[in-house]
Amino acid sequence: MATTVNIHEAKTHLSRLIEAVERGEEVVIARAGKPVATLTRYVEPKRKILPPGSLGGTDWWVIPDDFDEPIDEMFDVLKDDDEAW
Repeated sequence: MATTVNIHEAKTHLSRLIEAVERGEEVVIARAGKPVATLTRYVEPKRKILPPGSLGGTDWWVIPDDFDEPIDEMFDVLKDDDEAW
């Protein structure tokens, strides 16, 4: 069950509200009785984003030796048996 407080109360008692969130409670902040924000416990992301350049020097993407070879045989399946093209 979430506790609902108005903005003035949230500003006045922010430390108390953060303590409630640390205990696992959820706090809804409202303006004129309408919810506008939710104060919830921070959850550490499961997946870390690597900084730019952190894969430098690794072979995570290797171009195959036959990369620039013709691929005509790949299109043989599109040819008609009668070669009526």
